[in-house]
Amino acid sequence: MITSIKGGEAAIAASHRLLAKRRRGNPAIVDLSVDQIREQLSLAVDRVMSEGSLYDPGLAALAIKQAEGDLTEAIYLLRAFRTTLTRFGHAKPVDTSAMVVRRRIATTHKDVPGGQLLGPTYDYTHRILDVALMGEAGSDDLSDLDGEGAEKNEGRNRDCMLDAAACALTRDCGVLARAEIVENARPDEEGKVADITRDPVVFPSRRDQRLQSLARGDEGFLMGLCYSTMRGYGRSHPFIAELRYGDVTVVLSIPELDISVGIGAIRLTECQTVHLTTRDGSLPPRYTRGYGLVFGHGERKAISMAMLDRALRSAELGETVAYPAQDDEFVLSHSDSVAASGLVQHLKLPHYVDFQAELQLLGQMRADYAERHADPGLKPVAGLAPIMEAQGGD
Repeated sequence: MITSIKGGEAAIAASHRLLAKRRRGNPAIVDLSVDQIREQLSLAVDRVMSEGSLYDPGLAALAIKQAEGDLTEAIYLLRAFRTTLTRFGHAKPVDTSAMVVRRRIATTHKDVPGGQLLGPTYDYTHRILDVALMGEAGSDDLSDLDGEGAEKNEGRNRDCMLDAAACALTRDCGVLARAEIVENARPDEEGKVADITRDPVVFPSRRDQRLQSLARGDEGFLMGLCYSTMRGYGRSHPFIAELRYGDVTVVLSIPELDISVGIGAIRLTECQTVHLTTRDGSLPPRYTRGYGLVFGHGERKAISMAMLDRALRSAELGETVAYPAQDDEFVLSHSDSVAASGLVQHLKLPHYVDFQAELQLLGQMRADYAERHADPGLKPVAGLAPIMEAQGGD
């Protein structure tokens, strides 16, 4: 994001004080704590962590509070903090097939190995404002989760989670892959995963670079592009082979001791989509893959990411690249909310010199127009000179 480097220090300091006052709001109302944001605005926290590329619910909640709920600004704050952290090791790829599943669905088959687990979702809620939530206690009835009810519920969830983890659809898309109607997974040929936070993406991009960029991309932008592919600008209407949300263990490699250690668990949402294609003449018609993985509970983002991952593989699969969602340079260069916000918001900074230069060009163009069209009544741009002088120039 572009910022001003000189002038108006007193005004900027006063603006910061006004910002702090507005952030606090009415002092008669209890201050919103970071813990409350972390626990009760968890989906907003998850989005900030995902697009901020840092898994820390507490810091994400702090960023949301500091940004007054502006998630794009909160993402920027979290990324800025991330750049100050020292890297002390590398974790192994997380094993999502061993995920402790909190939610797991598939749209290709009613009965899938391990079963489906509805879990927490807004998919079946009525989109009607619950005015009871305006009360102090809210309207959620959690009485059945107390005492004996809580133990029964916990035991039932634990059994479902263990069954799902043991019998889960693995990365081969389960029964579809065993029927040999979906493409085989293609491991990275170079064996080394890029790090787009240290090395810029080079076009044409590799899939690992694209997946990283999509994981950091703005959810709204990705969803809009995903929507375009289903409306005819990509001819894509996939099936969700599996969508799962749950906890996975992060394992850190310690090469000095030649050991690996589990350092904690994080929550992820993973989506695998399958797309029908007949374009690759070297193989029989089959389904191809799309993949999405994001921090926290972010199903819209994971589905959109998977669909765009597949769209961006069009050239690899021998398909014609004709739509924006299939162009990796267009998608990846414009999906980052921090970069987009910076370029848009820099328009608020002074542009006096640029505007004066453009006025001079406009004056010359109007003079040429008047000469070509014999229009002596055309008002010259020079008439704006007093206004520019009143502004004090640059």
